[in-house]
Amino acid sequence: MSEQANVSNVSKVTHPDAGARGRSTVPTDTTGDVTEGLAASGQDGLEEALLRVRRLIEAAVDLHRRNTVPATPLVPVSDAAAVHDAIAQLIEQAKHRLSITMPGGVERARPIMPLLPRISAIARSGIPVRILAHPRVLGPLGILSAVRRGNAGYEVRVLDIDLQGTVVADGQVAFGRSGPQDECVQASVILDPMAVRTLDLLFAANWGSARPLAEHLRLAERLHTDSARLILGRLRAGRTDDAAAREIQVSLRTYRRHVAAIMRDVGANSRFQAGVRAVELGLLAESD
Repeated sequence: MSEQANVSNVSKVTHPDAGARGRSTVPTDTTGDVTEGLAASGQDGLEEALLRVRRLIEAAVDLHRRNTVPATPLVPVSDAAAVHDAIAQLIEQAKHRLSITMPGGVERARPIMPLLPRISAIARSGIPVRILAHPRVLGPLGILSAVRRGNAGYEVRVLDIDLQGTVVADGQVAFGRSGPQDECVQASVILDPMAVRTLDLLFAANWGSARPLAEHLRLAERLHTDSARLILGRLRAGRTDDAAAREIQVSLRTYRRHVAAIMRDVGANSRFQAGVRAVELGLLAESD
């Protein structure tokens, strides 16, 4: 499947009230198509598809703002207490399942941090809770420590793309920003069935392409050795194989064998991409 077909071929419908409010479209129920497209793509195609998913999430939330009746109050995303309270009320409504996408930035995700113990309690009560998180927020938010202690209760998967943070309860109500992530300063509870359904479908597609936390940790352990970090750093810097092998004092053949294994582990198609993905996965600091 081509990159162009990954997400952009999702069929669209017009909201019933679009005539009064202007034409607006959202994807129909095509979770299988989106998930298959993500799975079939190469790494470059996967990243492009996930970026399109992020735009679709933003479009769905924008659709809600234009079409929801009655209107729901807007919450300034800079008001951590207001965001916390809105999410707290939402998660208490969950009766069947709770799906949470953590923003990739620690500060943007911080309002939900005090709610994690309550989310754990909800999960332990028998309600399935799934959390999709970027590698960089696992430690600071306490998700990693909760899972390692064995008292998290929720299931975690890791995705290297910084998606817009959303919370979806029972596929019926959601919370998210009301515009593009880089520009939006407000968020709201989303009640519009079409918009919520879209967010629910996109979460399912992202979940299917994400890496289970246990697998992510095994990968991180393999690649956190001194030799692996030396190689990853040189891959990111764009060193030639000859130069890199001399710098770390190994034979060219040994270096290339390690590079092939690392590229396979991080799902990279080129040496430079392997170094970049090491930063995305939290295996290298941006300043390393």
